[in-house]
Amino acid sequence: MIWRGFSRKTGLRFTTFLLLIPLAVVAVLQLSPKQPQIVEHESNYAIHVRQDFNQPAFYPVGQIPSANLYKPLANWVGRLILPTKQQLQDNSDWVWMEVQHAPPTAQNVVGNIVRLEWKKKEDLLAFVQAVTQDVNFTPEVIQSQKKGNIHPSRLNGVRNVGMLRSLAGANPNDDTIVALDSNTIITESGNESILQIEREPVLVTGRFYGLVKIIKPIQFDSKSSFKKQKQYSDYFLVQHYNHVSNKFDGIQETIRIPQQVIDTRNFAPSTVRQIEKSPANQDGWYIYGAKDANGVFIVGAIAPRSLFEIQPNQTITGEELGLDYITIKNWQNTEKNKGKFNTVLLTSQETQNNQSISKWQEGDKAILLHLFGGIGGRKAEPVGIPYTITGHFAFGIAEVVRDEFTNQLRFEIKYHQIYAHNPDGIIAGTHTWADYMGNLQRGWLATRPVSDILIKFEPVTQDYDFNGIKLSPLNQFQQQLQITMARYRLGDGTGGAMVSPATSCVQDSSQALYAAILAIKNQVATTPQIQTWLNANPNHPQTLRFQQLVELGKSLEKQLAPLGIVRADWKSQASILAGTGKGKTKLFKDGSIWAGLTTWRTIMPRQVHDDLAGIFLKHGATMQILRTNQVGGSQADISPIAPTIFFGQIQIPFTHIAPLPIILNRVLASLAIPTFQDWLVVVAMLVTYSVIALYYGFKFNFLQIQIWSATWIDKCLLILRCLFMPAIVEELFFRVFLLPHPIEITNYFHWVLWGFLSLSLFILYHPLNAKTFFKAGFPTFYHPVFMSLAALLGITCTIAYALTGSLGVVVLIHWIVVVVWLIILGGIAKLEIKNQKFPNTKV
Repeated sequence: MIWRGFSRKTGLRFTTFLLLIPLAVVAVLQLSPKQPQIVEHESNYAIHVRQDFNQPAFYPVGQIPSANLYKPLANWVGRLILPTKQQLQDNSDWVWMEVQHAPPTAQNVVGNIVRLEWKKKEDLLAFVQAVTQDVNFTPEVIQSQKKGNIHPSRLNGVRNVGMLRSLAGANPNDDTIVALDSNTIITESGNESILQIEREPVLVTGRFYGLVKIIKPIQFDSKSSFKKQKQYSDYFLVQHYNHVSNKFDGIQETIRIPQQVIDTRNFAPSTVRQIEKSPANQDGWYIYGAKDANGVFIVGAIAPRSLFEIQPNQTITGEELGLDYITIKNWQNTEKNKGKFNTVLLTSQETQNNQSISKWQEGDKAILLHLFGGIGGRKAEPVGIPYTITGHFAFGIAEVVRDEFTNQLRFEIKYHQIYAHNPDGIIAGTHTWADYMGNLQRGWLATRPVSDILIKFEPVTQDYDFNGIKLSPLNQFQQQLQITMARYRLGDGTGGAMVSPATSCVQDSSQALYAAILAIKNQVATTPQIQTWLNANPNHPQTLRFQQLVELGKSLEKQLAPLGIVRADWKSQASILAGTGKGKTKLFKDGSIWAGLTTWRTIMPRQVHDDLAGIFLKHGATMQILRTNQVGGSQADISPIAPTIFFGQIQIPFTHIAPLPIILNRVLASLAIPTFQDWLVVVAMLVTYSVIALYYGFKFNFLQIQIWSATWIDKCLLILRCLFMPAIVEELFFRVFLLPHPIEITNYFHWVLWGFLSLSLFILYHPLNAKTFFKAGFPTFYHPVFMSLAALLGITCTIAYALTGSLGVVVLIHWIVVVVWLIILGGIAKLEIKNQKFPNTKV
């Protein structure tokens, strides 16, 4: 045996060694560095809901404020309650709702919990079914929860989750307050009351709202029925608006505007500090909320009254000035304007009478473009991309309504927020302005700069009736937005809407717009009655309005699919859900980098906001811009920062010009696939250039038929080399970098100036190049005929680029001209080249 050669001492050592091996392994495992574990972070939502004034139970349903001072938010207001686990298994899309306000005819259900469901309409139920999904959290979503983001945890593992249940179960608690529209009906089934709706509920704050001016904060002494002064500095004396005198000389009242606590951002989402000194207080505030058990009105959201007035503070007329305001002046001096707000009317019409430019009338609707910026200052938020403030983009709808307090016209705004899961508990859905912007717990009014552009364009906002065949672009657009919002709440069944190069709030908002355009096109193309009506009524106002809609659609399609390639996932939503919501294929998202590049103009919120506004303005729309910069109480530790596109904070000193995003955008825009019309431009430009150049060149004996006698391999190498230099390199610099792309927001005069600069540099470049890097070009590049032909080539490529905006087009023209000159027309012989086998041909 092997052990016979071992002494007893050696055997004892060997045995000890074997026993120590397991101990050593355990020690190594315990002492070795472990993979970092995800530390669970508390969400902002969890921090704020611990405050009693942020809980629905703090506001008894029976406490109703004076009807002379406060108005209900809607006919139906209530709190959504998710059904139990057992009830969720019935695969139907209904939820419970605690009725907090009801019409006078249904006061018996106030305070009761009733069933909320959809009306029994075939198309409506098919639409709901199309976005109904099973929910199963992925590992990425579970990790996101641990980082403090709110996901629909109560729906994890639930089958067939529809739009209502995704709304009720979006947050961990049953604290979602909603308003139902006037088409809501109430029915009875046995002893159970049932509310039936046909539109998704709107997220709101509070139950009632009033119009007040803050007079001063209330200081309480120690004998007061309220507690210590330092804890209750958020009580204010306010004066209500008097509809008789049209002034703030109505009843005085003590209200409470709760001071929100500091959350994970290290500052509070709103503050009451010096709110009475805010510029917005001069014309009063709309306050939203309800009464507590003591009968004190507690404010949950605020809104500056003058922000929503029809009459703007400033009016700008003319397309050029309007485009300049959209792209530059709208965000100028954002930090200096902290605490202020402004309203500006833009119109492309040139007129001296500003009052007649756009008369908003009651019932008018407008598409809204929403964009918010960043938070700077001592407690600035982290920046994800260096030198870039991405912000957030969303669509919305504004309507002109008659104010219940002043009897004057004002704007009423609802956002269709396609919003990723977040730590604040902001739900993807339709929000009132007060709930999304003015909410004291999670709104952005007090912490971010915001631009809301209201676009009045009748071809979009007015419906069409073609002999009974009705078409509503606005309804179609809102339906596509509802689809996307419902998908976001469930993350397409994963439980989380995550950001990727191709999926984000701005990209998917743009997808909804594209889907609406495609759905309208399909409806018109497949409905012969519409075509018949249009052909029979060519001069009818509705036909002219529809033609404007068609032209707008073409411009928007170029913006949304700039490379001429339509993403498959964008097509899926439009084709499956347009009209009835019936489809055989499951909706999906393509989060690849390639998909993002095909829609690169919709990646950055600032770019979408400015581009869409510019497109509408060019088509004759009127728009009103509402700009706020951290309005409300004073917070010294934060400041508003304007949103940018990629690397937009790197600017040329003493200017507002950010060169890197301009160059990046122009390069990407120039990569669009050439269309048939673009190829026609290539042919036309080459023929025109050839006729002039051949005549001129042969007349002065600069050109001769002199075919280069080289091998076909050398010729192929020369042709390939000419593709990169000069064709691609020179066209990139002299055309793409220097010239505004045709889809850019610019004016004709500026474009001509840039064209002249580009052409001048292109001509001067050749003799300078012959004296420096490419000495083989001397003296040919100094020859007057060569200079003239180079100028002609520059003019040809400039015109071609202006017509097509395609790098491929100008590269092809430049490439063909150079290759033909070198190989066929004696170009090689005119260059002083030492190595005829492989010439260094930079032209």
